[in-house]
Amino acid sequence: MFTSVLMIEKPLTSEDVEFVTTLHGDEAVSFILLMQPRGDQADVLLRAIDDVALGELKEAVREGEEPAGEAAKAPAQRGLEHSLTALRAAGCEAVGQVVEDHPLDKLKAVVDEAGADEVIVLTEPHYVEEFFHRDWASRARHKVGVPVLKLFAHSK
Repeated sequence: MFTSVLMIEKPLTSEDVEFVTTLHGDEAVSFILLMQPRGDQADVLLRAIDDVALGELKEAVREGEEPAGEAAKAPAQRGLEHSLTALRAAGCEAVGQVVEDHPLDKLKAVVDEAGADEVIVLTEPHYVEEFFHRDWASRARHKVGVPVLKLFAHSK
């Protein structure tokens, strides 16, 4: 069975589930989800800049309204449970956890422990971070030792 570690920052949509579950054709895939809660103020600023770059000014104004830190843990846990349920309903094995501290260290440990075949980073576009190669996928490529695939999440 092919094992993918799937790093996400928001719950999977039905389109996301279909996308990741069909990447390897008919081969059986198991997923280990790592849900990264929304971040600190620096992340809010970068997301707002990304929204402005995409012409989504209303989203940029609302960036500070999302829960962060401790307040982000409960929504992240609910998003993780929703995503696990969706992957299981699609016929895949799926386990996961919310990652709080040192996400790249946790990613490396999970990849090593599970003997994962790949890492999939499924996020919204983060143009500022991508430009400077500070996005999760770029940073993971230097750390995990398996192929890292970056995909853009579908919006609801």
